[in-house]
Amino acid sequence: MTAELGDDGVARCPWGNSAPDYVAYHDTEWGVELHGRDALYERLCLEAFQSGLSWITILRKREAFRRAFARFAPKKVAKFGEADVARLLADASIIRNRRKIEAAITNARAVLDLDRPLDELLWSFAPAGARPRPRSMADLPATTPESAAMARELKKRGFAFVGPTTCYALMQATGMVDDHLEGCFRAA
Repeated sequence: MTAELGDDGVARCPWGNSAPDYVAYHDTEWGVELHGRDALYERLCLEAFQSGLSWITILRKREAFRRAFARFAPKKVAKFGEADVARLLADASIIRNRRKIEAAITNARAVLDLDRPLDELLWSFAPAGARPRPRSMADLPATTPESAAMARELKKRGFAFVGPTTCYALMQATGMVDDHLEGCFRAA
């Protein structure tokens, strides 16, 4: 599917027109360069929670996730213990998956253990140079060599729930790659 006109007459990637939450996310966040430790840690966590689910589910629960995970401040989340895991597993406003919850805590600790800023580490995997603009959703990969390399490096550094697909979704969401379709108003 190529870029499509929304009800407002704006050409977007097709998924960006499918729900009001998606319109706002597509138009203002997806593919926009994101920097900063806490912001990138949040996105890494949310992409992991999204695994196997629809992104709209995460968008609709994002504020609840922020409340539950101390606004995704790694220093605070790293201190979470078994009582916090139990609290989170009982919180119906978020995704209650033990492995994903424990991964968010593990990843907060890994962020704090890094020998360089998370921002620098993640952005070191952004592909160099321009790539051809995707013409349709079928042209979008699920993984790339860069996302596979990012996943390997993160796992080596103690991160959890960070496979190549999750890493590529993170790269798309944070502007490390620009996968807005040809014809989309956001395509540069």
